[in-house]
Amino acid sequence: MFRIIAWVLLALYLLTVGLWPAAIAPVTATFAGFGAILGAVPTSAWLLAAAITWLRHRPTRTHATV
Repeated sequence: MFRIIAWVLLALYLLTVGLWPAAIAPVTATFAGFGAILGAVPTSAWLLAAAITWLRHRPTRTHATV
């Protein structure tokens, strides 16, 4: 029984080690793309876009009548 468990664990280990780099490659490429986009646009443009977005979507104040 131990021998079967050892073979199954070895097979799972080899599958994991063999498939992990191929499975993580799209995620790595996505983060590299995000980094390239963030690096290409100046920081002041990101801050301006954030300020405009916040001003357009900020919560409205409600005044309570007393």
